[in-house]
Amino acid sequence: MNKSLRLRDILALQGIVMVFSLSSVVAKFASEQTVFTGGFFLFYGLEVLVLAVYALLWQQAIKRFDISIAYANKAMVLLWGLLWSVLIFRDSITPRKILGVALVIIGVIVLNREPEGEKA
Repeated sequence: MNKSLRLRDILALQGIVMVFSLSSVVAKFASEQTVFTGGFFLFYGLEVLVLAVYALLWQQAIKRFDISIAYANKAMVLLWGLLWSVLIFRDSITPRKILGVALVIIGVIVLNREPEGEKA
């Protein structure tokens, strides 16, 4: 089932991973609410909705891609999480965080590359 990945395919996988990462953002907002209030139920309901959308998209992704490639791209949730933490929660970026995310990105790029001997 070795399929050649195009940029469009990789972007589609990243879109799915981005949706998954948004569930953590909504969960953080939910955790800031008083338990059993309207805001609490709103954010937890929104988290369930985001995860349901992600589950449907993920099922389609694993039909189209090698499972090893799909799961390797899922590791990019760290990049999206770092991005959301800076943009939404105003967290700081440290050199260790950058190094960690860079290592993950390098690993995903290596796994997404088509080996020289297998080009169609």
